[in-house]
Amino acid sequence: MSEHNCDPRATDRREFLRQVSAAAAVTAVGLGPATAADAPAAPPAALPSIALGRHRISRLVAGWNPIGGHSHSTLDMARAMREWFTVEHTVEFLQSCERHGITAWQYDHTDKAVEVLRALRKGGSRLQVICLHAERPFDAPLKGVIEETAPMAIVHHGGVTDSQFRAGKAQQVRDFVKKVKDHGLLAGVSSHCPDNIKRIADAGWENDFFMTCFYYVTRPVEEQRKLLGKVTVGEPFFESDPADMTAVIRQVDKPCLAFKVLAAGRACWSKPSVEQAFQDAFANIKKTDGVLVGMFPRYSDQVAEDVALARKYGVPRP
Repeated sequence: MSEHNCDPRATDRREFLRQVSAAAAVTAVGLGPATAADAPAAPPAALPSIALGRHRISRLVAGWNPIGGHSHSTLDMARAMREWFTVEHTVEFLQSCERHGITAWQYDHTDKAVEVLRALRKGGSRLQVICLHAERPFDAPLKGVIEETAPMAIVHHGGVTDSQFRAGKAQQVRDFVKKVKDHGLLAGVSSHCPDNIKRIADAGWENDFFMTCFYYVTRPVEEQRKLLGKVTVGEPFFESDPADMTAVIRQVDKPCLAFKVLAAGRACWSKPSVEQAFQDAFANIKKTDGVLVGMFPRYSDQVAEDVALARKYGVPRP
């Protein structure tokens, strides 16, 4: 359940092509014995859901980071995630998500994601997809993203949002939102900084929803030093951050997809801590919001575990 350290484009091209061939086999014959054994015997009851524009999706959304090898912890964990999440395993994982009632997946537009979506749709998947993008030099053009993956929404990348706001270039983020809307898609903005979310909401931007990180992991070094008199090694995960972000989430009218609710795996040392994180997340966001969770089901059936918690705590309060 850990939830961006390595460039996914570093995957060896020949290995990638081998993975694509394997994915085609998954589509043709279904899941292997280990995954099939964990599949529900009957279609599950629908998960609690929320509206994003004209679409309706499960309140639990599957994330991308483990699939892309973005561990937010160590290089070895990033490599392990990227190596395990072959195209074949990613297709199996998302098929399992869909069977358990998860109806949406947030992805980065990479070769792997494109091939995974082709295989899923060839197999009849109806999974809704949300693309994270920012028009960086290495990003595919928006038109190409739409043609290759047909997302329901495109969201401006949170790390880029934060850096552009710090550089006084917030208008570039807003222009991106307008461009996505011009293509007829839902537009979102992601950020790790509560103040950025509040600023956008107060200014009445055209975005349809937000992606809101529970931890301000892009907090600048100068700000850390001012607050603490010291600086963390790596990304800062502060215990008080979720309260700061959820206070803003509850203030804004638009739907929010809360992410890193498990602190990129830091809240996953025990089942009770995972359950507590899910309970706290759903208790402190609006009933019109959802949670976006990255999963790494190599050692346990995290799909089934997280779905059970979403059913337990994600039913909107009256």
